[in-house]
Order: sequence, then C-alpha cells, then structure tokens
Amino acid sequence: MSREKRLKMKKVTLDHLEQYNQLLRYVFQVTNDELYRIGWEEKDMVHAKSPVLEQADVLGWFDGEKLVSQVAVYPFQVRIFNRTYDMGGLTGVGTFPEYSSQGLMHKLLLQALTNMRERKQSISYLYPYSIPYYRRKGWEIISDKITFEVNDYQLPKNKQVSGEVERVDTDSDDVKATYERFANQSHGAMLRNDLAWNEYWRWDYDDLTAAIYYNENKEPDGYVLYWIADEVFHIKDMIFINEEARSGLWNFISAHFSMISKVIGNIHTDEPLAFLLEDADIKETISPYYMARIVDLEQFIKLYPFKPDNQERVWMFTLDDPLLSCNQGTFTLRIHPNGKGEVIRTGERCSSRIDIQTMTTMLLGYKRPDYLHKIGRLSCSPEIVDMLEDSIEQQTPYFSDYF
Repeated sequence: MSREKRLKMKKVTLDHLEQYNQLLRYVFQVTNDELYRIGWEEKDMVHAKSPVLEQADVLGWFDGEKLVSQVAVYPFQVRIFNRTYDMGGLTGVGTFPEYSSQGLMHKLLLQALTNMRERKQSISYLYPYSIPYYRRKGWEIISDKITFEVNDYQLPKNKQVSGEVERVDTDSDDVKATYERFANQSHGAMLRNDLAWNEYWRWDYDDLTAAIYYNENKEPDGYVLYWIADEVFHIKDMIFINEEARSGLWNFISAHFSMISKVIGNIHTDEPLAFLLEDADIKETISPYYMARIVDLEQFIKLYPFKPDNQERVWMFTLDDPLLSCNQGTFTLRIHPNGKGEVIRTGERCSSRIDIQTMTTMLLGYKRPDYLHKIGRLSCSPEIVDMLEDSIEQQTPYFSDYF
C-alpha cells in the first residue's frame, strides 16, 4: 500500500503521548542539554504534556500507527476591549521532514479551524515560527515584544509610594490574583486557566522570584518576575495596573543597585521604557511577538464592542480568507448607535475589499484603518476609512504568554 493511502487523520490521545513528545522534540530541536539546564528529564517533559492531550484538541496524521504530523489547539480565553472571547491557542505544529510537501499541515489547520468554529472559539492566537507561512494561512501580527537593557547608573531614582513590595514564591496564589486583576482590564491579555499557567512557567529556571506591589489597601496592583545571574537583573515580565505600582516595582529593582550592573527585560505593550527614564539613552529592541486570526467573523463581531455613536454606520466589503469558506464572500457590517455590530452575508457586488489577516489586526487595534489603507491592505473609500477610525478603539494588544 502506498504511503498516501496509509495516511489517516485522527485525534491524538494519551495513548500517543510519547509519540507526540518525540515529534515536538524533533521539530523544535529540544535537546537533552536544554532539559537538563532547567532541571528536567525526558520523563518530566512527557508527563508535563499529558494535560495537553487531556484538555486540548490535538489532531494528527498517522502512517499506520506512527504519528507523523500534528497540531494542538488549547482551550483559552482572552480579553478584547473588555469582552471575554473563547480563543483557540494553536501550538505543537510539526511534521517529520520525510512527510513534508504533501499538504498534511494545510489539511490539519483547516480541520483545527473548523473545530474551533464549532466550539465558538471565534479567534485563534499562535506564536509564529514562520511569519510568512502563517500569514498565508490567515494569521497576522497583533502584538510586539520590546526587549530593553538599562545600565545600573540609568536606574530611576526612588519615588514615594503608598504601598509596598513583597517577595513571594512564583506559585503563590497572590501571583495569580495579581495577574487576574491586570488581565481583566488589559486588551488582548489571556485569562489564564491551569493549563495556561503551566505553559507560562514551562521553560523557566527554578530560581525565578516574584515581587508583588501591594497598595495601601493590601491589594496586589502589579508584580515583577525576575532572576539575578552574573550581576544582571533579568525581568521575565512586569505588570502593573497603575502608575504607582509601576513606580513601586522600579523602586524595588533600583534597590539592587549595588548587586547588579544592568537590568535586562521585556515589555509586551507598545510603550517603550526610554521615555519614562531620566536617562533615556538605553537600548531597546522591538520585534513581532504573537499572531492571531479571526476564525468566524460573524461570531466575532457579535461580541465585539465598537465605539458608540449617534447614528448607524454601514460598511459593505468583500472578505478573503485562504482557508475558511465561512469568511469568504461579500458582507455588510452594520454598527448600531450603541456600538453593537452585526455582519450579514450579501450577494451584492462592492468595491471595498479586505482579507482576514488585515481584518484581524485592524479590529484588535494593532494597526489602524488609516495606515492599512495607505499601505494597500484595506481597499475602500476615504469615507469608510474615517468611519472605521471613529468606530474602532485605539489600544494595542498586550500579550505576555507563550504556548
């Protein structure tokens, strides 16, 4: 029997756990040295991935009993302009090289997206190992990561705050409580369930520490997750829900002045650190981070909050989607005065045109309609551009997770 006839797509279960892990390690080149560096052994990684196969939608191609290609979709939730969306977190994408160029991954992604739509996961996030590849499949960049380096003599001076910082273990309930407060008011952020937290910590060092800023009412308003090595204060992540918490956390970091030569960390918003420092001559590097794609436009728009106005706004457009037929065709977007939108499929012809990638990055606020129109990603009249500018909130997504 030929290989093509032997190949079957089916769900990957706990019975395939070792094969799932082996394919992941091969594709992403996870070596034993890397596992040992974080104190893991092979059996630890296999055990750590069992919740994925229990909770996620994992699909694979099998050549007989051998798993040769796979994709996993995690059941997550994200906050989009103060609304909670069910999100399909795409990960674990991989195919053994001898089975590549047969269209296996294309079919897996199509089935994974179809399953997401059935589960009402109207948006999907992923970390791209190839931005061009995922763009061709309908995903687009929606968030950035800024890496910064601050020398010890550039650390901010101490500012008076009403709260205080306490160091706690990373598995403290207060760490989760701090993040939950932050995520519920942060556009684009993940609402972390147990699976999300497990993925968040997966590759961290054992000596990672959390420092929480508590306000005067003993409420956690922010934290910094960090480790110190070779006189460098490394920041994995820092979150805060107000300026006082930010100042309090930087007071804590600056208190390490005599122990460190520099601070290296990451920012997951569009706000560079340099402007906030007295000595702004620091090194900052910006790079694209996560991508997203709308899975079902009609479902997505039902929950999406446009800006309220005193009149109804209408946009007719042709939408292109490289994979999903439900997002292909001509639609009318109707935005009611209260900001509630609805999308209706129509058979009429129109001159406006947009693809699902551009629609995603526009509605998530990463790129504005005016900019997308200027670079040719949004084809419509100037009046429609103005209407969209007035209708979409101006806030770029925050996303600090990795899965």
